[in-house]
Amino acid sequence: MSEFLDLESQDGVRMTWNIFPGTKQDAVGCVIPTAAMYTPLKPIPNTPVLPYAPLRCRMCRSILNPFSIVDYIAKIWICPFCFQRNHFPPHYSSISEDNLPAELFPQYTTIEYESTPDTGPAVPPVFLFVVDTCMIEEEIGFLKSALAQAVELLPERSLVGLITFGTYVQVHELGFGQVPKSYVFKGSKEVTKEQILEQMCFFTRKPKPSVGVIAGSRDGLSAESIARFLLPASECEFVLDSLLEELQKDPWPVPADQRASRCTSTALSIAASLLGVCVPGSGARIMAFVGGPSTEGPGSIASKNLSEPIRSHKDLDKGSAPLYNKAVKFYEGLSKQLVHQGHVLDLFACALDQVGVAELKVAVERSGGIVVLAESFGHSVFKDSLRHIFQSSDYDLGLSFNGIFEVSCSKDVKVQGIIGPCASLDKKGPVCSETVIGQGNTSAWKMCGLDKKTSLCLVFDIARKDGPEAIGQPTSNQFYFQFLTYYQHNDGHMRLRATTLSRRWVAGPGSIQDLLAGFDQEAAAAVMARVVSFKMEMEADFDPIRWLDRSLIRLCSKFGDYQKESPSSFSLSPRLSIFPQFMFHLRRSQFVQVFNNSPDETAYYRMILNRENVANSVVMIQPSLISYSFHSVPEPALLDVTAIAADRILLLDSYFTVVVFHGASIAQWRNAGYQNQAEHQTFAQLLQAPRDDADAIIKERFPVPRLVICDQYGSQARFLLAKLNPSVTYNSDNPPPPGGDVIFTDDVSFQVFLDHLQRLAVQ
Repeated sequence: MSEFLDLESQDGVRMTWNIFPGTKQDAVGCVIPTAAMYTPLKPIPNTPVLPYAPLRCRMCRSILNPFSIVDYIAKIWICPFCFQRNHFPPHYSSISEDNLPAELFPQYTTIEYESTPDTGPAVPPVFLFVVDTCMIEEEIGFLKSALAQAVELLPERSLVGLITFGTYVQVHELGFGQVPKSYVFKGSKEVTKEQILEQMCFFTRKPKPSVGVIAGSRDGLSAESIARFLLPASECEFVLDSLLEELQKDPWPVPADQRASRCTSTALSIAASLLGVCVPGSGARIMAFVGGPSTEGPGSIASKNLSEPIRSHKDLDKGSAPLYNKAVKFYEGLSKQLVHQGHVLDLFACALDQVGVAELKVAVERSGGIVVLAESFGHSVFKDSLRHIFQSSDYDLGLSFNGIFEVSCSKDVKVQGIIGPCASLDKKGPVCSETVIGQGNTSAWKMCGLDKKTSLCLVFDIARKDGPEAIGQPTSNQFYFQFLTYYQHNDGHMRLRATTLSRRWVAGPGSIQDLLAGFDQEAAAAVMARVVSFKMEMEADFDPIRWLDRSLIRLCSKFGDYQKESPSSFSLSPRLSIFPQFMFHLRRSQFVQVFNNSPDETAYYRMILNRENVANSVVMIQPSLISYSFHSVPEPALLDVTAIAADRILLLDSYFTVVVFHGASIAQWRNAGYQNQAEHQTFAQLLQAPRDDADAIIKERFPVPRLVICDQYGSQARFLLAKLNPSVTYNSDNPPPPGGDVIFTDDVSFQVFLDHLQRLAVQ
């Protein structure tokens, strides 16, 4: 496993097969898709940032890289992707084998280019807060204090705007400091860009141009008219603070049997249009704080009648959620507008009920936005996550804007698509595969928002044929890939990061051992989780459990060692041995089992899965469990019900929740107060150790996980029990050891799952 981690630390890439199947038939036989998990902005120490423009191949536009073949005498380089011969420009005239430019150093497979000052000034980032006021006073109080903190932490030169909404939408004019002044729009009516320009008096001083598109200060708007709504944080801090201070609950009366009239979609649409008019194409984020379901406007998700419940998974399956498709269609339109403008939508949904994350998913995900789901604006999950976004620390997110991601590959490899936070730019090219998954049919994608953690899953297609058609195909057994990410760095300058890789391919019947040697089980689990989630959303009547089981059986019968029809002879190479375990936990995870989760929660879990790297995805699929006891140092424990003991503390990290679970005896001793007595120092340390480790996890993670502290047999113990392998259930023959526990379930245990797998794989 360690060699895959080394490759990741060098380039931010993990591949399912690090030695590629060489032909289309081989790739189909490998079952697990040939895919790469790539983190474009992963901090890589010692990556050089070059102050000049990259050298491009004149044929395929890929960039000069360590795999290019260079003729130092004739000053020519040959592109590894299209074999085009390119001349070096005059300023490269001094290169020789001993005098290489950085981009040809073999260790710099990932390198950055920074725009020179003449490419334009640094652009300030824009933050537009869109705040829901249809909440109880207590929630508004929590939100006010969180926002006041966020405003203090904003980068000095960033621009800020404020929109509040309830029954009506209010756009606040921060530039008018004398008295609070705002423009009000009706929540049930759609507002166009033209109406915004007209009604918000953008042309009082400067007449409206008769032709052309109106976009920002370059095209038709005066800087003063924009500065009424978007001001530098340092200038409007006082006005913004006093506005937030006076923020009131929406004044419109709500009958006892009805939901508040909340026009989330209209507010977001006005926010997107306002940014589109004022700052198109520059890095901007709409940060929406929503405290309940939308009931007004084109994106409403529930009727105002409280007697009609909010849609559930069952309603969506049966097609009995009348508002769902209309809302999704509206947010699809909004996502296209945001991607076109280069702007991000972030969603902070804090309510006990659903707020419509499932409908908003398309707009947040395609614009590369952040999503945080919590029960209340007073909850640490929300407060700490919001602070985490703006705080500069070792774990800051490094928010970047306005990215474009491009891919070049050897001609025998095609790209089926990307599953992750991006949107297709419909740039057709020889790289596009006919089979499409995720955002496909393109060789370039827009990433309006991206940070250090954002990870994309690229699914490849091997186009190389076997047999007589193979004549005329290149004979070298390397596939080459180049990933280019243009983005606005958080210092305001444009940068380009280029990662170029090569991977060996093998073909034919004798290649199984080679393929296995390059199989990355963790990356494969993360890719399978993204693919199965995508299929569940896109394909009607898709059976995820059956699809995962059949894939696993086919994989094991191809790569396992066994004699036919003899399950007891079955064994798996260490390269593959923990993959069945990942699949067992994936089948039971919240990505596949939607029972007991609302559509909002399911959408939230999948959005986080689709943007996280391999290590974090694996924790979501198969949580980690650490055991603390008097007898030994903290050690990893099996994710099994047998790990529970009365004299142990367990720390479970399932990514979204971190659980500290005290065995029955430990809980009794703690309740008796032994940890406060001098002679029981060791016990006090034992109690503290898992808390410290939990804090360390929480500190570096985003969104901040929920911390659950519970005792054996307590009601909150369910957070741990739900994730454990049920090897001892209420009806199993072997009773648990004293102080152990049983799980009340009819789910099969991992052992039974494995027995069935062995029986079916050897057939």
